[in-house]
Amino acid sequence: MKRFDVRPSDPSLKSNLFSGGNQQKIVLAREISKDPDVLIVGQPTRGVDIGAIEFIHKQLIALRDKGCAILVVSVELDEILSLSDRIIVMNNGEIVGTVAADEADESRLGLMMAGIDERQAS
Repeated sequence: MKRFDVRPSDPSLKSNLFSGGNQQKIVLAREISKDPDVLIVGQPTRGVDIGAIEFIHKQLIALRDKGCAILVVSVELDEILSLSDRIIVMNNGEIVGTVAADEADESRLGLMMAGIDERQAS
């Protein structure tokens, strides 16, 4: 609980008694403690405060730096741009395009999210 800054730091409490951000940190702690080779996270910071967002992002980046492959599914463009090495955009269940994060910007991704394929969005 200390490592993941879960508050209050009381392991006897049921998880539903914690705030949303602390619940997210509890789930992340559980998954990271398994030392995974691959981790899939969906909306990892949805509904959490700015401090928790920063903490969760740092944990994911540290895990990536240890060699874990992480698939982030998010509707938050800032989150995608800050965490990703490669971005795959889908529309209507189909992959519209793949772009390296250092070549991506909100405008290009927005066009792809609207169904305009990668070549047209460039």
